[in-house]
Amino acid sequence: MKIGIIGSGALGSNVARALAKKGFSATIANKSGPESLAALVAELGPTITAGTIEQAASADIVLVAVPWVALESLLGNLPAWNNRIVIDGTNPVLFIDPNSPDAKDPSNPLAAYGIKAIDLGNQYSSAVFRELVPDARVVKAFNHLDARVLSEPETTAGQRTLFYSGDDADAKTEVRKLLETTGFFAVDLGSLDVGGPLMQLPFGALAMTNFIKL
Repeated sequence: MKIGIIGSGALGSNVARALAKKGFSATIANKSGPESLAALVAELGPTITAGTIEQAASADIVLVAVPWVALESLLGNLPAWNNRIVIDGTNPVLFIDPNSPDAKDPSNPLAAYGIKAIDLGNQYSSAVFRELVPDARVVKAFNHLDARVLSEPETTAGQRTLFYSGDDADAKTEVRKLLETTGFFAVDLGSLDVGGPLMQLPFGALAMTNFIKL
């Protein structure tokens, strides 16, 4: 099973760290090209390689871990997904420059956390994401936790709980295997219509819930 990670920020790099600890092979990519990832892949060891976005997107399971504002332009230029599994690790937020006026906007309750919610109207984020990856089997995962803890699925207290949701049973089974083998305690929240809104940052009921399975 080939794994691709598109995005090398906090989320993508920490998932790569978790995979590397268990000996998984994966290709990680970003918009700056493989050369920009030399230090990261040197840290992670021989099972994680740097590639192009197209190479990462050709894997059997592809994690998309890029800022929301980059999604449409990035995904719109990729080849057909052909029923492959795509993990939606995104959230509809903007990251705020700490030196900008937005960082002190009293109307934004999330300004202190360095983010601003993106208004999607009556849609939830995975429904929008699903439209951007036609012919893919979408599973939502990795998005509801602080990305900094994703490199440590197993703690001294137990296993970190990771929620996932999706509409394709076989795709969810494969993602569950990946999560469990990596060390997470995986919890199925049902379909995208049910689980997606619950997991979505910043206002989902389960957003930022860091449960530990003892």
